[in-house]
Amino acid sequence: MSDLKRTPLYPEYEKHGAKTIDFGGWDLPVQFSSIKEEHEATRSRAGLFDVSHMGEVVVKGKDSLSFLQKMLTNDVSKLEPGKAQYTIMCYEDGGTVDDLIVYQLEEENYLLVVNAANRQKDFDWLKEHAEGDVQLEDVSDEYVQLALQGPAAEETLQSLTDTKLSTIKFFRFKSDVQFKGVKDGGIVSRTGYTGEDGFEIYLPSRSGADLWQAILQAGESHGVKPVGLGARDTLRFEANLALYGQELSKDISPIEAGLNFAVKVNKEEDFIGKDALKKQKEEGPSRKLVGIEMIDKGIPRTHYEVLNGDEKIGFVTTGTQSPTLGKNVGLALLNREYAEIGTEVTVQVRKRKLKAKVVDTPFYKR
Repeated sequence: MSDLKRTPLYPEYEKHGAKTIDFGGWDLPVQFSSIKEEHEATRSRAGLFDVSHMGEVVVKGKDSLSFLQKMLTNDVSKLEPGKAQYTIMCYEDGGTVDDLIVYQLEEENYLLVVNAANRQKDFDWLKEHAEGDVQLEDVSDEYVQLALQGPAAEETLQSLTDTKLSTIKFFRFKSDVQFKGVKDGGIVSRTGYTGEDGFEIYLPSRSGADLWQAILQAGESHGVKPVGLGARDTLRFEANLALYGQELSKDISPIEAGLNFAVKVNKEEDFIGKDALKKQKEEGPSRKLVGIEMIDKGIPRTHYEVLNGDEKIGFVTTGTQSPTLGKNVGLALLNREYAEIGTEVTVQVRKRKLKAKVVDTPFYKR
């Protein structure tokens, strides 16, 4: 494990008895207590996540907007300082380089938050296509990122700051928010990856542990718990939030993954992959990401084949027993003729062929 990267909060994991795993080259907590307990805590109270392994890239310069319009599928011109946007980077054929959030910090100054495993690949891709007055900097090591998610998130965080958090609307953020007993201020955005209300907080690495401790202390009376990757995955899955490498990849386009809202093929600028994605939007993709619920007893795990009789019609991208619903459900990429709600399909679970049906997503809405 010695060559794995560790976030500045690693000593905090040890204090809380976390079980860690190798996650894309990072030594990260899969759970602190149990996945079910942490999942339930986030849905009913609040969970605190260390997501400092995520990558951060600054894009600056007078041509930064036109550059981002070329690189990203969403319409970056709709941003203004204090607004964030979910967006995607694609290859020419419509396959996905990465999905990310872009924050406009000020005019001609943007922060891109990218998936940890894609950090170097994304930075190289951006550099390769940079032109004009654009400066790119990978600032990932300068930040810690904490996520506080759940019904008690606002009340807990509010007790640590004078900034009125209720004024931060969904996909909006404030910069330089100060916290009691924490040296550095940071960015607080009303975003997250759980399907719950909550915040993502970016601040200088040296202050990460202080804020982590302060949040857990302030949240003790609210039942706030530290949460690992296991529950982070079940939470985002129930809310039908895509995970790169599963619902999105170089072989799965954002249109196939049902992320049409983030692909603005009508924006004036040509972006990489625009033609391929426009065609998929107009004609409908040949495959669609759908929800499936097991009829027979069994769990549809990632990569399991989905069949119609003996014909392979797709595969499971993510599947588990939903802790909130207590049902065995999955997300599956299926040939579009089998993607209608109510369609019965078969999942190859090891040596058994088990019945399932196509259902509506998300599985959970607050």
